[in-house]
Amino acid sequence: MSRAANPSEPAWASALPFAVDELFPKCAGERFGITRAGLRDILHQVGCKYLSPEDAPPAAHHLFASLHLEELVLARACAAGNEAAWETFLLRYREKLYSAAHHVAREESAARELADSLYADLYGTAVREGKRVSKLDFYTGRGSLEGWLRTVLAQEYINRYRTQKRLVSLEEQEEAGQQYSAPAAEPEPAVDLRLQSSVDQALSSLTAEDRFLLASYYLDQRTLAEVGRAVGIHASNVSRRLEKLAAALREGIRNSLLKHGLDRRQAEELMDVDVRDLQVNIRARLAQNPSAKPFSDQKAGASSGEGES
Repeated sequence: MSRAANPSEPAWASALPFAVDELFPKCAGERFGITRAGLRDILHQVGCKYLSPEDAPPAAHHLFASLHLEELVLARACAAGNEAAWETFLLRYREKLYSAAHHVAREESAARELADSLYADLYGTAVREGKRVSKLDFYTGRGSLEGWLRTVLAQEYINRYRTQKRLVSLEEQEEAGQQYSAPAAEPEPAVDLRLQSSVDQALSSLTAEDRFLLASYYLDQRTLAEVGRAVGIHASNVSRRLEKLAAALREGIRNSLLKHGLDRRQAEELMDVDVRDLQVNIRARLAQNPSAKPFSDQKAGASSGEGES
């Protein structure tokens, strides 16, 4: 019996054999010890994360075709401990990571320490239940590996920053003679205000429909099928619309930065910040005009006579 006929498999799983046949020659998996079966397992994990069990094979094919597959395979091979993969990873990303760390930490020794500590987490020096634990296992190939690494690096910096703040105990303050003084507010890692303004402006300009799609998928972690059912369109159409929205948002933010006097290179570098560093309430912006209904509800209301004055 084929895997597609297995009732325990999601509906989209029948696309896996065809996806493996099509994608394996392109992924350089054999170079790093990834077999066809290994690629199938990787794609299956990604599908389980981003597809619902009811999604049809075309939705899976669309998802798999959109992945940064070679980078995904490289990351999983590194996580599995393949030395050739790790050497390739270091060759491609070592200097980029150090550069990103310096951009975040803004001090050479702190940047080196930050990047070096991340290497240990990426390589997988820790072992849990007999299995090596690598952060690279969490990369899914939806975006570039370089962008994902910058995000992980920025989050690690923020985690360290917050941990260091918590380590300043009341006793230490008293010993320093500060027991009666109000503690000075230590600023969070700074993000260029021009970027925050541009992001805020771009999000505020979205329609209620677009905000609902973005919030449902990216903030509420709903699957494409769930979002599609909520708005009354097919999951593949949701995917295409989200891609267009993301591209339009990025273009809008870039154009706004250019109006602030930056050139395109400066704008691109500024946009490489972790979204969690921004002092912009993303959820609040995507929830603007709370009285507006999702457009599937609006259509339903219109058909039943609701909303007519």
